[in-house]
Amino acid sequence: MAQDFLVELGTEELPPTALHTLMEAFAEGIEQGLKGAELEFGEVKAYAAPRRLAVAVSGLADRQQDKQIEKLGPAVKAAFDKDGKPSKAAEGFARSNGVTVDQLSRKETDKGERLAFVSEQKGADTVSLLPGIVERSLAQLPIPKRMRWGARREEFVRPVHWLLMLFGNEVVEGEVLGLQAGNTTRGHRFHCNRELEVHSPKDYVQKLRDPGHVVVDFAERREMIRDQVTAEAHNVNGEAVIEDDLLDEVTALVEWPVALTGRFEERFLDVPAEALISSMKEHQKYFHVVDGDGQLLPFFITVANIDSQDPRQVIEGNERVIRPRLSDAAFFFETDKKTSLEARREKLKQVIFQQKLGTIYDKTERLAALAPRIAAAIGADETEAERAAKLCKSDLVTEMVFEFADLQGVAGYYYAENDGEPLDVAKAMYEQYMPKFAGDELPKSQTGTVLALADRLDTLVGIFGIGQPPSGSRDPFALRRASLGVIRLVVEKKLDLDLRKLLELARDNYPRTALGEYNSVVEQALAYILERFRARYEDQGVPAEVFMAVAARNLSRPLDIDNRVHAVHAFSQLPEAAALAAANKRVSNILAKLDGPVPSSVDESLLKEDAEQALYAAVKDAQQQVQPLYAAAMFTDGLAGLSGLRESVDSFFDNVMVMAEDEQLRNNRLALLAQLRALFLEVADISLLAPAK
Repeated sequence: MAQDFLVELGTEELPPTALHTLMEAFAEGIEQGLKGAELEFGEVKAYAAPRRLAVAVSGLADRQQDKQIEKLGPAVKAAFDKDGKPSKAAEGFARSNGVTVDQLSRKETDKGERLAFVSEQKGADTVSLLPGIVERSLAQLPIPKRMRWGARREEFVRPVHWLLMLFGNEVVEGEVLGLQAGNTTRGHRFHCNRELEVHSPKDYVQKLRDPGHVVVDFAERREMIRDQVTAEAHNVNGEAVIEDDLLDEVTALVEWPVALTGRFEERFLDVPAEALISSMKEHQKYFHVVDGDGQLLPFFITVANIDSQDPRQVIEGNERVIRPRLSDAAFFFETDKKTSLEARREKLKQVIFQQKLGTIYDKTERLAALAPRIAAAIGADETEAERAAKLCKSDLVTEMVFEFADLQGVAGYYYAENDGEPLDVAKAMYEQYMPKFAGDELPKSQTGTVLALADRLDTLVGIFGIGQPPSGSRDPFALRRASLGVIRLVVEKKLDLDLRKLLELARDNYPRTALGEYNSVVEQALAYILERFRARYEDQGVPAEVFMAVAARNLSRPLDIDNRVHAVHAFSQLPEAAALAAANKRVSNILAKLDGPVPSSVDESLLKEDAEQALYAAVKDAQQQVQPLYAAAMFTDGLAGLSGLRESVDSFFDNVMVMAEDEQLRNNRLALLAQLRALFLEVADISLLAPAK
């Protein structure tokens, strides 16, 4: 008979940034454990609050199904001698299964008739399996560092205090993490700090809500907070900025959310908004409020974990806490403005970029040499690019960035503006880090785009040059992210740049002695970037062989590569594509076997067969049709035009002997095939679209 199952582990306050992950992993572990035990069950629901992880399973079978176990023994031919007496092999097989030979059955298999032993295995009771399933799931949680407490030997992310396990209305007898299972949970630490009996899994959520004062459903609690914070902001004629990461963290900090609005002095609005927001978000977990134009308002919204009878006291307490934080930010800002970014460059000589590659100052010098070259290539202002490159890391040695590390670049923008630098130079201070992550916006200014490219290319060349490429999950200099950033900047900004040449320029700015891989670093870094390009297309649903067909051309201009990949992908969807890819593969194999050079010119007078004459005419027509398209980089239209070759190509291979005994005929036909293949190779190696045999 199926019953509902509930397990709840009660703990000290769990790490808020990890709570959602732990919740999902716990439920996943329980689900996989039940599947592994071959138990039938319905919905699996995960719950989590700061002091508990829980999983509820509906319709869980009360026992495993009985099943027949069949073991195969030796072949019947080898199991008996000519007189029908059992062999040692037969007797040994019977003995190993605790029966006599005459109790064995026979089974017909693809390898002939064999002896077999069939037994019935009784299914185990579900309640006997559940403690082990729960324990294994907890042991597999993604916890980087487990802790012990008191004299206990058990380990978990936080000390554990209670364990609830119910199957239907009955407690599941068992021990997990040193705790004996029961049917009690505990309410809110302040509103209901006592044990609560849970009589069945269906009572769990409501019992914790009332009288427990705990909203145990993470998703429900998250939406309650969103609604409350939104309403609080509307009360002060503003809009709350609710970022998902902060919302998740706050949800993981409270069991009974109550949103409250506080305010700070308007004088603090003279400080860069990003610094105030960082103080409120990172240190206090407050939501900030903006007006209709997106400008910061002097309010913040905190989410309390209690329903206070005097909320004003809670608000005033939070206002007292945030005031010195904002005062510090204001002090740092005013102090930093007294020293220009230019004057701060000298301090960068004391900040190491990488031990073998020198200081951050050295890096800005290299960027100041590289950025103008990139600017010239895309028609940007070379002077501004050089100026931005020299100043781009100076904010790293300001008080503001020392206190608020996430403001690097942003602080640089405000200080460059304060110093009277050109607007694009100031913008480049923070745009140099764009895109920071997948889907992040790109720089809007040309100078910012140039600096973002130069910075990434310099890092890629330097780290590859000292022989420290990423390995496995280790990527301390974020080269994967840098490579994806380069690709996005070039492709999405439609910059016709040659990565090989840019990497050579970046390499040449390093002292030759600094790069142990000086001669090979450009090709290493280029190959790495292009490999990220391949992964990007796979994420977009473009098959790997499409990218490989283009990569076979050994190209290094991402915008050109992108154009060709989309053209080849479109071609691969055509009904003629498979046959033409196979034909290209066949031609490639034929030409690869030649000892000497591939014949290039076709003598029309040597075309004897109707099929080869038809293919020659089709190839000549296709050449005239696609060459203007190729010249204009209209590769999609070009390849689509070549799809009409299929019929004549198929006819040629059906009716013409390529490797004829007559050398002139053979070479003429090889030249014709070479011209056919060249039509496709102009774009990509289409033969790679053909499936491997």
